[in-house]
Amino acid sequence: MENTRCFANRFSDYKGALLPGQGAEAAVPVVVASIDKILQTVPIDLSDCDGGLYDGPAGVAYMLYHVSEFPLFSEYRDVYLKTAKQIIDMSVRYVDAEPDKNMRAAFLLGGAGIYAVAAMIYKSLGLADFVKPLTKFRNLWEVCAPIHFLECGSDELFVGRAGYLCSALVLKQKLGIEILSKDQIKSICQAIIESGKQYARKKRKPFPLMYSYYGTEYLGKNHQLRATFSALVIKRKRPLRVEVTFTSTEFIMLLSYQDMLSGAEKDLVWQSVDFLMNQEQNCNWPAELGAIIERENELVHWCHGAPGVAYLFAKAYLINKKPQYLDKCIRSGELVWQKGLLKKGPGICHGVAGSAYVFLLLYRLTGNSKYIYRAQRFAEFLFTEEFKAGSRSVTRIYSLFEGLSGTVCFLVDLLQPDQSEFPLFSVFV
Repeated sequence: MENTRCFANRFSDYKGALLPGQGAEAAVPVVVASIDKILQTVPIDLSDCDGGLYDGPAGVAYMLYHVSEFPLFSEYRDVYLKTAKQIIDMSVRYVDAEPDKNMRAAFLLGGAGIYAVAAMIYKSLGLADFVKPLTKFRNLWEVCAPIHFLECGSDELFVGRAGYLCSALVLKQKLGIEILSKDQIKSICQAIIESGKQYARKKRKPFPLMYSYYGTEYLGKNHQLRATFSALVIKRKRPLRVEVTFTSTEFIMLLSYQDMLSGAEKDLVWQSVDFLMNQEQNCNWPAELGAIIERENELVHWCHGAPGVAYLFAKAYLINKKPQYLDKCIRSGELVWQKGLLKKGPGICHGVAGSAYVFLLLYRLTGNSKYIYRAQRFAEFLFTEEFKAGSRSVTRIYSLFEGLSGTVCFLVDLLQPDQSEFPLFSVFV
């Protein structure tokens, strides 16, 4: 039976040599042409700024910033940064006018992420104004500190506390400064832990920390939400079908800030990480606690399943070097090689580029060139007629998470695998 979620991977596996013709000489013109295509489609009107970094124009601004940081694109740096500033300025004006404080505190779908990217772009341009969006970002910590600041679930990546901590981590990485005070970080981490403890006790779970989103106990990073955010958390002008990040992201952020935790709190986090590790089913993880994976049509996305959960175990391995965590990452990579040529498009959320980022992650963890080769093959597939004809169309083709901006980030990172990382989501900090 044909798999409706992915193309068959007909590539031969690594035999000791990388693909020829995928170096800078060939890749730079492809990246530049892709950016030109994106800039022809990105909206330039204030009324079209919804979607945040996920699928709004702000994600294009981040992509331009990311490309401009790479020396191979130095001749385009000024024009890319100036364009990025125009886009992010418009996005900042949009979220400044947002009356919902919860919306402003959201990372990938709201203000926090936009303020963070604005600060990065301004700093790269040498503008002293970069402190203004930083101040706006810092002031949002009080919004997400209360345990139940969102009725639907307060701890995930797109709109919750994990996202706010993630954006602070990105700022620390890119700007070299800790944006939040230790007390502020500790307050948010303790809220995540207390929220997880309360839910686990309420539902009588056999493990210490558990989180839900809209009443569902998700184990992977994200879940496709077929609800309209405007009726729930975020006021938008159009319905949003989006991947919303869950349990593994909370733990990644807690591990990233584990120095802020007590010994007992650390123990709770590690026990929960090990519980998630034991939920594996044939190299994959179910999207929801207790679900049985149907192998013929299983979800193998960054937003669902192994390609996203791998980042949790990568973080765990980087901290304590226990081989079982690296083994889970490697097993995830084997599944992605088999089923990661996704039909949902070129993006990083549930597309081919998102799958390929797992190989770049594994290369950084292991140094094994096999993973660069696999990433090269997935990059090659993006430009085949089979992919163009058989992949689903994307509503916002310019977007960072579903469209070409995320693909561009991947193609650039493939040229610098030693520094590569999933956009706005580093486990190496």
